Amino acid sequence: MTVAGPDALSYLQGQVSQDLTGLAPGDSTETLVLSPQGKLDGYGRVVRTGDATAAVVVDRGLGEAMEARLRRFKLRVAAELGLTRVRAAILRGPGARPAATTATAAIVLDVDYPGFSGCDLVDTAAALPDGVPAGDAAAFEAARIEAGLPVMGRELSGGTIPQEAGLVVRAVSLTKGCYTGQELVARLDARGSRVTRRLVGFVVRSGSPAAGDAIAVGGKPVGQLTSVAYSPRTSCAVALGYLRREITVPARVDVAHAGSLLAAEAAELPLWRAAESP
Repeated sequence: MTVAGPDALSYLQGQVSQDLTGLAPGDSTETLVLSPQGKLDGYGRVVRTGDATAAVVVDRGLGEAMEARLRRFKLRVAAELGLTRVRAAILRGPGARPAATTATAAIVLDVDYPGFSGCDLVDTAAALPDGVPAGDAAAFEAARIEAGLPVMGRELSGGTIPQEAGLVVRAVSLTKGCYTGQELVARLDARGSRVTRRLVGFVVRSGSPAAGDAIAVGGKPVGQLTSVAYSPRTSCAVALGYLRREITVPARVDVAHAGSLLAAEAAELPLWRAAESP
């Protein structure tokens, strides 16, 4: 979506968790949009596209909700919001940025997946640069999971607290001025970011778990898987999920799937480090 007008940047500065004051035209940053109670309303990127214009880029299907949330708090602001549907060409790997220089996309977003950095080309007709082969969607999903990047609708929902998902270091400024939802984030940070659950990674070397499967330790439910993929790196399943705070990782856990218990290892993110361990 687009935000344009004399108050565009100052308005967004009061609505998003990241500090936008240092963004030059063409720069972007990951950010959260929170409810007044500090729970997650949205996750995306703000791109400064001009002196008085910006774009808020979110995943497919989430634009309407983001526009509605931002419009709800737009009072006496000289800025107009507009929803624009665009395409994205996703490039990952060491050759991603050089390849992007040959593209004609309106927006090039540098993206930091730990272990899988790259960029996204965003435009109404975005396409892969010449000579770049199309990747496999399942492999991209495995890379996302191994990197520990949450997405809306799986790891993230309207009840998510930023500290639970490990998003503060990526998408929150703890030194900027006030913004909607800041109080809970700041209070938890002052208390050591202690939340009742947190996002971790899982390696399941035998069996085929699924999102929604329960996680148990000693027969006691302690969490749930949110995303699962087969990892070409390790020839086994990798997953993301929430684990209760009292479980210290790395840890051996059981995943309850289709009436059976699958042995798994819970590990800190990014998961690819643990996934490559013997």
